[in-house]
Amino acid sequence: MNRRIKVFAFGYWILTGVLFVGGIVMLVFYTPTEPTMGPVQKMFYIHFPVAMSMFVAAFVLFVASVGYLWDRSLMWDDLAWAAGKVTVLFCSTLLLTGMIWGKSAWGQWWTWSPRLTFSLVLWVLYVVYLLIRPAIKSPTRRATISAVYGMAAFLDVPLVYVSVELLPDIHPSSIELTSPMRLTLLAWTLLVPLLMAGLLVTRFNLNRRLRSLESMRDEPQCPPDADGHGEAL
Repeated sequence: MNRRIKVFAFGYWILTGVLFVGGIVMLVFYTPTEPTMGPVQKMFYIHFPVAMSMFVAAFVLFVASVGYLWDRSLMWDDLAWAAGKVTVLFCSTLLLTGMIWGKSAWGQWWTWSPRLTFSLVLWVLYVVYLLIRPAIKSPTRRATISAVYGMAAFLDVPLVYVSVELLPDIHPSSIELTSPMRLTLLAWTLLVPLLMAGLLVTRFNLNRRLRSLESMRDEPQCPPDADGHGEAL
């Protein structure tokens, strides 16, 4: 079974890598340049699916936090930890691509618009989530505090969505896409969630292995017998 999982994981990352290269080629050579915003508009094809994948990762963290508080299984905490790392990674990418886009479109790296402000708050909340975990030594206490915090942090996700849909903002509300543009957006909308899911599962499996190693290390040992050998309790 482990061999099958390794083969599947290898094939998964090979496919994701091929799609990533294809997406870059489409972005650079196939997708036409938008006449109003120019080449910087191509950042949209990465920016939008990254935002959607970030929301999914944050939701996974929320579900895992609820799951831990429901049945107290540390497996849920391992999943939440993995989702937190992926959320921070994708939120950082979202802010970075947005800043590059903003510098070209508005002549400044940052503006305190509702969308950008709520996105920055979201990034700070999940960075704090990752920072508080190592400070708590007890695994069960760490999992409990992290679960409560993770559920509270998720409250900012609807605020980001509402700011996009309802609040006036400096961002363009819509972009007219040609057929090649829509095809490129579709390709990246498939690619980025694949990347997000792969990173999430890989980090989750790593967390499970680390916890297993910690359990083995902390397992008490029997005193050595007459032959000098000990046996784990």
